[in-house]
Order: sequence, then C-alpha cells, then structure tokens
Amino acid sequence: MATLKLTSPPMEIWIGCSGWFYWHWKGLFYPEQCPTHRWFKHYASKFKTVELNAPFYRWPTPSTVKCWVKQAPKRGFTYCIKVNGLITHEKRFVGTKKLVRDFSAIADALGDRMGCFLFQMPPSYRYTPGRLRAIMSQLDHARRNVIEFRHPSWWNSTVLAACRKHGTIFCSSSGPRMPDELVTTAEDIYLRFHGTKKWYRHDYSSDELAVWADRIRASGAKRAWIYFNNDREGFAIKNARKLKQLLKNPPAVAATPASPPRDNRILSRGVAPTTRTRAVRQPHPNRMRWTDSGVVIRPPKRARAPEAPPSRRVAV
Repeated sequence: MATLKLTSPPMEIWIGCSGWFYWHWKGLFYPEQCPTHRWFKHYASKFKTVELNAPFYRWPTPSTVKCWVKQAPKRGFTYCIKVNGLITHEKRFVGTKKLVRDFSAIADALGDRMGCFLFQMPPSYRYTPGRLRAIMSQLDHARRNVIEFRHPSWWNSTVLAACRKHGTIFCSSSGPRMPDELVTTAEDIYLRFHGTKKWYRHDYSSDELAVWADRIRASGAKRAWIYFNNDREGFAIKNARKLKQLLKNPPAVAATPASPPRDNRILSRGVAPTTRTRAVRQPHPNRMRWTDSGVVIRPPKRARAPEAPPSRRVAV
C-alpha cells in the first residue's frame, strides 16, 4: 500500500516535451513570424524542462554543451539528456564503461541545469540476467540515471530490485504494447508519453491524463520527470499543458490504479498485471503551489488529537 509521509518534503514535478525543434510545430506552437533561432526562448517561456533527443544521434561537443548552458534561462530550467545510441543501440552496454563515464561528464558542464541521463534500450533488447548485470556494472551511479526498456520482459522483480539497490530510475512508458504501470524504484519517477496505440501520434484525452495524474500523486516520489514524445500535430504541447493543469488543480477525491509492481508481482511473459482501482485522498488545491521548477505538492496536515499523538503516516 502506498503511503504519504506527513513529514515528507513537497514533490517537484517537471513537465516538458521530448525535443523542442520540430518544423511541424511552426504555426502550431511557434508563431509563424518567429525565427528558428528564437524557438528555444519561446519554448523555455512555456516549459521549465526539456528532454534533449539530439545527443542520442550525435555525441555532443563541448561547444554544444556550452550552448545549452547559455541558451537556458538563468534560473529554474533543467535538461534531461538522452544518452548516445553508440552506448545503448550499437554496443548495447558491451564494453561501454569508459564511454558512459565520458558521456556523463556532460552533467558537470551543465551544473544545476542537469536533470537525468536517459538510457533508452532498443525494442529487440530482451531481458537476461547477464544483460542486467552488464548495465548495472557500467552505469555511473553518482549520476541520476534512467533506464527505458522497450521490451516487456524487463518488467520483472529481479530488474526492479536491481534498480532499487543502485538508485536507478526505471522509466515508466506509455506506449503501444507496453505495460501500463507507474513504476517506482528510486526517490524520483520518470515518465515518457509516446502514444497508447500509435507511436508519437496519439492525442491523450483528459480522462487518460487524469489517470496518470492520480498515479503521480500517489507515487510518494520526491521528484517527477514527465516528457511527452507524441510530437505529431503538436499533441505533446497540448497534452503536457493539460497534465500540468490537472496536477495544479487536482480533484478533491479521485480514483487511482493500484500501486506499482512489487517484487512479489512479477510481470511474466511480458503481460502486465490486472489494474485495480481504489479511492485515494488527494491534496487540496490550497496545499499546492507553483515555483519555477513546476508543481509543488504539499502533503496534507492532520490536526493533533488532544488524547494521543497523530500517526506519522497517512495511507493513500
């Protein structure tokens, strides 16, 4: 059962898009008369974080990283970096320890603008114990690492236990034929929205996003990183704004799916467990506030009873 600590700090929620430079966003998001060199400034005026996909295709040079630092607002903007495909798709974590360390040096250059490193594995990359050991032995665990698996075989208790041991964030993905779960293996959670039936083309409904909003609130995470990768027709912009609104103005009472898979709930043969629905006490809007970093959810306070001290935890 998920719990919400009364003494826990507020949850930081960072919401943005997977990439920002899309030609088909001109007229949809970027004004027609806005030159391309001002697109990032326009994006950063609407969102406080972005997931950079370009480094996956081309290893960033020092001058490129300096440009990221220079173009970002002075305060309150954070990058998450998709790790180069040489590590994840070509070598597939075979003899890549030095490459991982070299790539991770980007975090030192970005400083407080650095969020997470996203390691996205290919769909054909199935789970094996040896592959899991190779990944965990080559990651730089001093960094905030996120692993996104595209094959359902990785949703199992052994993988989740290894991620928890090393503080690695298991990426929850909304995508075709992917388990519909919010998984928690670290203080942070990381979500990527690709589309439920078609990759990159789905327009999430308000009801679909409300389900995820409830899961996020009930996760108990310290920090949430949320990125929309459904860039076609500008759906990513629209859906990111909607989820941001839902988290800013939560309902008084809502239903949320069951807690994330535990070690005793193994997703065998790539089949997700049956999702149950239960009522959850949600934070009141007056206990939420916005900062430059996004939504801050403050846990509700319980009045002290005169005859006995209050419980330290509230079940949700």
